Amino acid sequence: MNINKGVEWAAHACFLLAALPKNWTLSAQALAEFHDVPPAYMAKQMQALSRAGLVKTSTGRKGGYSLAKESQDISMWDIMAAIEGANPSFRCTEVRQKGPCGISEKDCNAPCAIAKTFYTAEQAFRASLQTTSLSEIIQSVAKNASKDKVEEITKWLNANAMQP
Repeated sequence: MNINKGVEWAAHACFLLAALPKNWTLSAQALAEFHDVPPAYMAKQMQALSRAGLVKTSTGRKGGYSLAKESQDISMWDIMAAIEGANPSFRCTEVRQKGPCGISEKDCNAPCAIAKTFYTAEQAFRASLQTTSLSEIIQSVAKNASKDKVEEITKWLNANAMQP
């Protein structure tokens, strides 16, 4: 499975937005700068998160992005689906019906073992992401981050985030 790097960038952006005080915002430019990614590409990810209802935008001089939901109400699947879409990664093309020894369509009344294996794996992957909230990721990082790093990030946020 190949996951678009935009998913990673969007997850990191949501993580940073979760650290903001209520009603504060960060611009797409600031998010791109913090993660050292191209601003236009970060803006594209933020638009996708906005369309999915995960972030909200505010306009004006103090405009930018903030989370639209509490971090415990945003799953890692929500973020991935916002960027990549919710369509299944595997799509069976019924290869078993093709070629000189293909099985007839009427004899294909259940998914083949290969398709079933891919479907099962994808369901497990999605379930894992659906049951992992942004809040859980934040707690894990906070537990392992050094005090100096937390202070550095807090200082950067105070300098770059927009207050209401």
